[in-house]
Amino acid sequence: MSRPDEADAPPRAPARRAWRLVAGSVSKALLWPRLQLAAKAGLAAGIAYFIAPFMPGSAADYPYYAPLGALVAMYENVAGSIRQGLQTLVGLGLGIGLAFLLFSRGNPSPFTVAIVMGLGVVLAGLPRLGSGGDWIPTAALLVLLVGGHDQDRFSFGYLLQMGVGVTVGIMVNLLVFPPLHFRAATLSIAELRRALARQLGDMAAALRESWPPQREDWSRRSEKLALSARSVRQAVQKADISRQANPRRVRYPHDLERDYRHLRELESLTFHVQDVTQVLADVIWDQDTPFVVPAEYTEPLARALADVGAALKALTDEDPKHRVDRTAQASGAVTSLADVVAAGPSTDDAPGAVESILLSLHRMMRIVNAHQA
Repeated sequence: MSRPDEADAPPRAPARRAWRLVAGSVSKALLWPRLQLAAKAGLAAGIAYFIAPFMPGSAADYPYYAPLGALVAMYENVAGSIRQGLQTLVGLGLGIGLAFLLFSRGNPSPFTVAIVMGLGVVLAGLPRLGSGGDWIPTAALLVLLVGGHDQDRFSFGYLLQMGVGVTVGIMVNLLVFPPLHFRAATLSIAELRRALARQLGDMAAALRESWPPQREDWSRRSEKLALSARSVRQAVQKADISRQANPRRVRYPHDLERDYRHLRELESLTFHVQDVTQVLADVIWDQDTPFVVPAEYTEPLARALADVGAALKALTDEDPKHRVDRTAQASGAVTSLADVVAAGPSTDDAPGAVESILLSLHRMMRIVNAHQA
């Protein structure tokens, strides 16, 4: 008979995983950028609802659409707020126009609702409408069902109050600490550079172990490195968008061209590190591969991998002398490996994997040297 704790173990494991997943999602929602956006959305909605009753004519009867407009226009950057707000107003105008064009009078019926929705969805596919396309069928349906026999009055109030809310949302996002995502881009670039350096160092350590090495986690990181490179590109693009129409960019200047240059370097480095990872993994574990690493090449190859990784890591160091020293050491290690390969015996029957790795290391050092220039 099993003990109670053993019997309870299987149900508890999925529960713990589910709890960690929920806790991780909640913690992401409570990060400062999300809290800042939530505070600004609340502020914009409150201001819009305060202004709404002072709108002229029938618009004052529909104050609840103003905070909705403010919420729609609230985005993580100023350019996105402006774009999303204007697209929403264009979509609302098209939806209202569609409802008037087809059914300006008369009671709605299932047939008229179906026609309006179908045409609204078709118009939503118009190019460059973005998120505003989703508002075409929504606006048309509201005019048709909520406007009733007073569609003129409702449409005027609906569009004006949404416009007020969108304007307030854009202004709040423009004036209240508009976010600049420069730091996130810089940190993501540095993190990927360290990850590539760590990958080269781990492969160097694996070469120095007895084969097959016990540690093989490095051989499964290729896709993870590719995902990291894509995340860095997204972070740099996000930083670029965040500076558009942002008044704080004058006070906090940042060289995005440098970030894009570093991004291109890292994407090339990632490709070469992935190639080395695949070659070494095939040599160690794939029985069908024709490639080999002769024993006399193991130590100089490991030294070259470790030193190139150290040179990559040193690119984040603020001490220029340390960067130059590491780069020179890595260049020397790659040159020494090339000399060993050139002096070694030819293996026509079993092509050497070292030549392939050596070519990748040369290309990595070309990028490192260009970075230093």
